[in-house]
Amino acid sequence: MTGSGGTVGPASLRAVLVLLLAGLLAACVNEPAPQVVPPAPAPSTAATPEPTTVTVGVPSLGAGFNPHLLSDQSPVTTALSTLVLPSVFRPDAEGTLQLDQTIATSARVTSTDPFTVSYELNVQASWTTNAPIAAEDFVYLWDRMRSEPGTVDAAGYRLISDVRSRAGGKAVDVVFSQPYPQWQQLFSGLLPAHILKDAPGSWTGALANGLPASGGPFRIASVDRARGEVVLTRNDLYWASPTTLDRIVLRAVDDSTMVDELRSGDLDAALPESDPTVSQLLAALGPAYRTQQAPQPVVTSLAFRSDTGPLADVRVRQAVAATLDREALRTQVAPGAVAADAFGLAPSEPGYASTAPAGPPARPDPAAAQRLMLAAGYVRDAQGRWGIGGRPLRLVIGAAAERPDDVRLAEAVATQLDAAGIGTTVVAPPAADLFVQPEVPATPPTTTTPTPSDTASGAPTTAPPTTTRSPGRATTTAPARTVPSTTVPSTTALSGSTGPPTSTTAPPASGPLRADVMVLPRPVGGDVGARYASDYGCPRPVPGGTTAVAASPTRFCFPALQSLLDGLVAGTAGVDTQAVVERVLWAQLPVLPLYQPVGLVVSTPAATESTDISPGPLSTGPFTGAQRWRTPSS
Repeated sequence: MTGSGGTVGPASLRAVLVLLLAGLLAACVNEPAPQVVPPAPAPSTAATPEPTTVTVGVPSLGAGFNPHLLSDQSPVTTALSTLVLPSVFRPDAEGTLQLDQTIATSARVTSTDPFTVSYELNVQASWTTNAPIAAEDFVYLWDRMRSEPGTVDAAGYRLISDVRSRAGGKAVDVVFSQPYPQWQQLFSGLLPAHILKDAPGSWTGALANGLPASGGPFRIASVDRARGEVVLTRNDLYWASPTTLDRIVLRAVDDSTMVDELRSGDLDAALPESDPTVSQLLAALGPAYRTQQAPQPVVTSLAFRSDTGPLADVRVRQAVAATLDREALRTQVAPGAVAADAFGLAPSEPGYASTAPAGPPARPDPAAAQRLMLAAGYVRDAQGRWGIGGRPLRLVIGAAAERPDDVRLAEAVATQLDAAGIGTTVVAPPAADLFVQPEVPATPPTTTTPTPSDTASGAPTTAPPTTTRSPGRATTTAPARTVPSTTVPSTTALSGSTGPPTSTTAPPASGPLRADVMVLPRPVGGDVGARYASDYGCPRPVPGGTTAVAASPTRFCFPALQSLLDGLVAGTAGVDTQAVVERVLWAQLPVLPLYQPVGLVVSTPAATESTDISPGPLSTGPFTGAQRWRTPSS
């Protein structure tokens, strides 16, 4: 439609519509898009999974964790050495040494002149500090074993004249001064030299409360002596097959607590000592709980200090031994133990046989003891007490403070000797002092358990004992034991120097004393020839040097015996040599063997199925193969 009155034509209308649509579209584009907010995630209800754990009860944590020291021998130290420290060879289930290829890919004799063993180390093997397990660890162990006192089976290390490094420390040549057929026994329980070699006192001090690095499938996460607990966790830096478990907890418990915690499931297994009381407690658990006998890798002996003092006279050693009733001591202190009647092999080892003579010292003989004392110049006074030159005979009997059963044994020995007229003083210094130092602190025992025979002997105590609870076994704390005419004399009298007799009313000595008799846990297992030479050989210079190697705690030396011991170590001795050595040792008596302690391995039904825990080989014990254990709840 058209006209002069301003009417809108079709073309104009279309233009207006286009403009309106364009405006609407522009408005739609400029309007912000709605925000889509994702819903908040629902709070997670899944809890962090508990670490898979096996908890094992043990009698105590022991004095320390160096497997090469006499003072530190214990089931816990054996466990830590097995699970944490690297070893070139390890025993299999039958006890036969096998090369551990996680540590060394090869170990063989490469020369006979000089006798040389070459080790090719696994290039992946390393400590948890990322330092490689290398030649310096071999050097450190060799150097300490040949020069430190109180070591275990050091004779083989003393034959090494050099340790040479190759391939950046990942290959080692060990050179011997003579052929040593038992070389596979060496370099077990290697220690981290990069941490220990320059630290003063590190051989004992740094290992008293743990191991500073791991080279095995587990590592030590914590050692809590106040709670009596060691926690091992999986070593996440381990280069071989990882452990199945996250943790193994070693917990010190007394016998009654152990049974309660096995029943409740707080313990999966336990390693108590074997005795009638423990057996009675375990019987209440029922037959579903498996109990296995586990001979311990030690023989408990009385070590006689034979270089000085009254026991330097072999007749006095023989008289003391003839006075003691070994079977009564065993029954009183360790009724579950097995009598040991030899110096070399222990009763649980293949080939063991008694070598004890028919009479004393295998059995007590008071008449023989009296003849020997008289022959040595001793006489009895009107009270029946032995003395010489107007001075009473007094023997200091030492037992390690950290070993309550040893302290009980020392007390029982003192009771028997006192009854026979030999004055005694019992001291309980730290194990590291007793087995290393020529003199020890005059420390009276503080953790002893009175026995019926102590009461029957009429030996008075200065005050009633009080029972206390320790992280280990339940013990009784009492003042120092005193018996008639055995009051602790002055240090001078005990050291064996000349002078007037000490008054029996003299105050207790405060200075160091010589321990004439020591309760000595002698380790067993491994090469018996090296064991003889280590325990009973004479000191000799270190090959290639002038430093004399440390003597055994007895400081015994019988030169006529040395060539026989050397032959046993070298493997050149005749078939009858060991029997001859045994006869000489029974005559000379550097130690008096008593018994081999026996423990138990107890496991709950679930733990028996998941771990198949067993006594294991003598040298590695119940924790052999623990890297393959599963948690009992799985």
